[in-house]
Amino acid sequence: MQYLIKHTRFTIVARLVSALALCGLVVSGLALASQADDTFETLYQEEWQKRQQLYAVDENAEVSRIPVKLPVVHAKAQAERLAYWESVQTRLGEIALDSLSDENQINYRVFSFQIQSLINDQRFKLFEKPLTGDTSFWGDLTYMPKGQFHSQQDYENYLLWLADIPRYFDEQITNMRAGLARGFTPPAIALVGREATAASIANAATPRDTIYFKPFSAFPATFSETLKRELSRNAERVINVSVIPAYKQLLAFMVNTYIPGAVTELDAFSLPDGRDFYQSQIFKYTTLTLSPEEIHEVGLGEVRKIKARMHDIMSEVKFNGDLPEFLTFLRTDPQFYVTTPQALLDRAAWTAKEFDAVAKNWFGRLPRSRFAIIPVPDDIAPYYTAGRGGPGMYLVNTYDLPSRPLYSLPALTLHESAPGHAFQMPLAAENEGIPAFRRNTYISAYGEGWALYSEKLGEEMGMYHTPYEIFGMLSYQMWRAARLVVDTGIHAKGWSRKQAQDFMKNNTALSVHEVTTEVDRYIAWPGQALSYYLGQMKIEALRAKAEKALGSKFDIRAFHDTVLQLGSVPLAVLEARIDRFIAEGGPSPYSSL
Repeated sequence: MQYLIKHTRFTIVARLVSALALCGLVVSGLALASQADDTFETLYQEEWQKRQQLYAVDENAEVSRIPVKLPVVHAKAQAERLAYWESVQTRLGEIALDSLSDENQINYRVFSFQIQSLINDQRFKLFEKPLTGDTSFWGDLTYMPKGQFHSQQDYENYLLWLADIPRYFDEQITNMRAGLARGFTPPAIALVGREATAASIANAATPRDTIYFKPFSAFPATFSETLKRELSRNAERVINVSVIPAYKQLLAFMVNTYIPGAVTELDAFSLPDGRDFYQSQIFKYTTLTLSPEEIHEVGLGEVRKIKARMHDIMSEVKFNGDLPEFLTFLRTDPQFYVTTPQALLDRAAWTAKEFDAVAKNWFGRLPRSRFAIIPVPDDIAPYYTAGRGGPGMYLVNTYDLPSRPLYSLPALTLHESAPGHAFQMPLAAENEGIPAFRRNTYISAYGEGWALYSEKLGEEMGMYHTPYEIFGMLSYQMWRAARLVVDTGIHAKGWSRKQAQDFMKNNTALSVHEVTTEVDRYIAWPGQALSYYLGQMKIEALRAKAEKALGSKFDIRAFHDTVLQLGSVPLAVLEARIDRFIAEGGPSPYSSL
């Protein structure tokens, strides 16, 4: 008995000592985890602050403040950027992923992808080619005058920003000269007419005729007449002395030097280190490591699937002819087109409001931010895509109305406005539960994949009212699937411009004008067009997986909220999050709030 008492006491003491030791290990482990989280959070906060200082306002950013200067972009600054991001990557590599909290493991994967993409762009000197298919460093600046100007200081800051344009243009032109010297430019065919976007400012009759004067055409009601006149006079002076001459210099460079000297080959493989460069752009835009050949085959397979459903629609409307003939009918019949820009804007607005009526059935969390529907500016409209959306706006291209079919407008609107870009991006920006580098950045495979998924979701939501509108959606699906074929065909398989155009004409209902501008966009912007369909395929596959696993527990609103709550992430991160969503039983990410 005495032995039993002694043994029991020994056992209790031993267990107590063991428990205390275990607690010590747990506390020590928690301390190490906390230390790793602190180190990582300090790193990404520091880098994000620096990244914001390095980049200009662009078309995907909502202007929340008025800066006083433009970024420094000369070659020395670019080398410093590369060295900095390489140092960030080294410091990131010193942090063990499994030492971080679950949430920071997601942050780590997103941040690591962003840093690698930034490094790749610097190593391949993408800054020496600061224009793509339908964007340019000077065109991006025209979004600044559309910002919110509330105070005298905002206007004073803006005047300083305008005065910095000559320095900024000089540095960009110097970079472009370096790219020209080593054969790193967009293909010459994709630059035809691109000088017009600079000419609209360079040849303006007066400063008041430029977009940069727009903030001075309407002032806050609190401003005195004297202050309004003073600010307007200063704006006219700065635009006349700094902005217009800078655009004249740019226009002369484009016309006399850059466009005549641009490379004539279409493919990315022909650029310096072309194969590796194209693969880096595939990674950047798709977040995947697929080869061009693999993507090409995926595209061909998806084109065949969509084409079969297109034939079903043709049978439904009793069209007597083949697909090319049906496409010609769609491109030429007046019933599918409006005759005034306002009519096109009105139809887009109607579709956007139709979505508002059903939004609550498909989404649990709606963004607070609203968006405006506005026409694409005249100076860029001839070379611009059919529409583009983002925080606060849905741009609709009203140029060349015979190339803007109504049967495609519902799909375009769902993609660019809600629940697409003008819905997804504000939801990310409003999500204070994730770091700023996830709230305010854009990963194309996720963002474009979601927007394309939104088009297809429109059929389930009842947004398409005629077989022709469903065909328009299918044509847009086909357009993005065809991009997988065309982009890789051009950049990795030696396709000609005509070969790419013919493939698009024969498989989509896009107008001839749109086919031309889109193919030239792919020629000038390798890899970006691959993000859409591959992103949508991943979202669709994950939804099907969740529906099968959860059965009656599956809630479409909770699934959509989970996807959108992440912000913009690589596809592997999205997949891991949906796996967790399934394991937890499919709850809304907001159910515990």
